[in-house]
Amino acid sequence: MTARLTGRTALVTGAGSGIGRAIADRFVAEGARVVYADRDGSAAAAAAGSALPLTMDISDEASVEAGYAALAAQGASPDVVVANAGVQLFGHDAKVADVSLETWNRTLAVNLTGTFLTVKHAVRAMLAGGGGSIIVTGSPTGLTGEGADFAAYSSTKGGVHALVRATAMAYARDGIRANTVVPGYTETSLVSTISGDPESRAAIVSRTPLGRPGTPEDVTGIMVYLASDESSYATGAVFRVDGGMTSL
Repeated sequence: MTARLTGRTALVTGAGSGIGRAIADRFVAEGARVVYADRDGSAAAAAAGSALPLTMDISDEASVEAGYAALAAQGASPDVVVANAGVQLFGHDAKVADVSLETWNRTLAVNLTGTFLTVKHAVRAMLAGGGGSIIVTGSPTGLTGEGADFAAYSSTKGGVHALVRATAMAYARDGIRANTVVPGYTETSLVSTISGDPESRAAIVSRTPLGRPGTPEDVTGIMVYLASDESSYATGAVFRVDGGMTSL
């Protein structure tokens, strides 16, 4: 494997498990110095191995600021930030008329405000460091009606896509690129409620033209591309790795 990210420092949120861990592991394999950031510090440490674990609650600005400060204290500035952490509150999120304010606020606090805080402080660090690549994990639910039964989650992902566009346009001349990657149905612990129900799983797979669920590793190739100089002319874009789901 060619080490396309040698010499780069990358911070990945939600890196304790699932898609985030797969991205962080792939970045390590590609030669990057990787910070595994996660709200669960034990999970971050277990995933990071000899890399750098970081306890970070993205819904808390003080925690986010402290995370970037810890990186700076080691003499490192992030060249790549992957804002991947998020929640989907199965059993609570629902159609818009049925969502409680508590569920709405909790989902927004992590998925939209948390992504905003991650991106905000990434931009500040990259302005000081001379630029970089910000990659945000989106969702088909932010693009289509796929998530009608998850009003809070879908709304946050729509907001995330708008945030990326605004960031890309505001900082393009500063050498900062921002793009969104949209995985499809990917079997991780986040969606265990679906994957553990054969009927629900089959229904989603039936709406995926490639005919199978995604794996966390399916997402890592496009992440490496966006983290590398190969994507130097790409910003403000949405890259879909969803098995064709949003093409229907």
